[in-house]
Amino acid sequence: MTAFQPPSGAAAPPTEAPAWSDPTRASAFQQWIERISERHHLRPASVRMASADASFRRYFRVDASVGAPTRIIMDAPPAQENSAPFVQVAQLMAEAGVSAPQVLEWETAEGFLLLDDLGRQTMLDVIDPANPQAARPLYDQAVDALIRWQLSSKPGVLPPYDRALLERELALFPDWYIARHRGVAVEGRIKERLERSFKAIVESNLAAAPVYVHRDFMPRNLMVGDGDALGVLDFQDAVYGPVTYDIASLMRDAFLSWDEEFVLDVTVRYWQRARKAGLPVDDDFGAFYRAVEWMGLQRHLKVAGIFARLTLRDGKPKYLADTPRFIAYIRATASRYSELTPLLRVVDEVEGTTALSGFAYGRM
Repeated sequence: MTAFQPPSGAAAPPTEAPAWSDPTRASAFQQWIERISERHHLRPASVRMASADASFRRYFRVDASVGAPTRIIMDAPPAQENSAPFVQVAQLMAEAGVSAPQVLEWETAEGFLLLDDLGRQTMLDVIDPANPQAARPLYDQAVDALIRWQLSSKPGVLPPYDRALLERELALFPDWYIARHRGVAVEGRIKERLERSFKAIVESNLAAAPVYVHRDFMPRNLMVGDGDALGVLDFQDAVYGPVTYDIASLMRDAFLSWDEEFVLDVTVRYWQRARKAGLPVDDDFGAFYRAVEWMGLQRHLKVAGIFARLTLRDGKPKYLADTPRFIAYIRATASRYSELTPLLRVVDEVEGTTALSGFAYGRM
């Protein structure tokens, strides 16, 4: 779920050349980089790993001649990765005035792309979780980028974030997290409660007005540069869907948690600026915040399932270490709304936890 920044806090060693399991692909890459090197003033011998992500994509960094900027290379095998959405959304972001990598070269047959290098520090790298006030300017920049992105929205350009997609995402939680990771059979009372809760979640999220949705708009995918604009990465899964999604993603992060006071503060700031800009947010903040929470719940259930799948199917166990954060998000939101009590009971049964005490309500 990350893009081409190095691991948090450190750049990849400059001598770490990419390894290739397929000699034919290695040869194709070498021919490609040699072919484009003069046009972009690249130094092919300097290619080294930048990062890998949760998909089959890898990212390399390559130096250029003196005075020219470094570049990023995306290695996206066409058999596993379709790069066309990345190229399309990169162009949409540029047209929206959002800082995103420019696609300088695209070898479609092999899945090699040459991109701008937006730097080595993510927003996540520079945030001190113990000091939300110091993080506020970065969140203001993130909100600025998000509003520019949403204001550029047009129907019929990106895939719809429709009922079918919402339901497929929610199914990841019982299929991968409950059944395969926790080993609990999804049948009987558990199945009935999940179906009832999922239906309510889908209906709530479909009620939100549609805009362009990044789908992973969070500090790990926002790059800090020299100016006031954050660079935006990992946007290839963008869709046309609920206006509530990206602000929920920003403030209920996969890798960073804030207390509710700070979450509310940034969400209010977004809502105020979105209304002023003419975006289709609810005129009542209470109703808007409820919709954001329900949208966030959709994302948390999906991501918990994805992280379990990455571990069990793809052999990437590091992601599962963050699932307690998502279970905490799920329980906190489900405990607020009486309609979600069935979901809370399922999670408590699966996790062996005690139901949260407090007042559950149906509307804010």
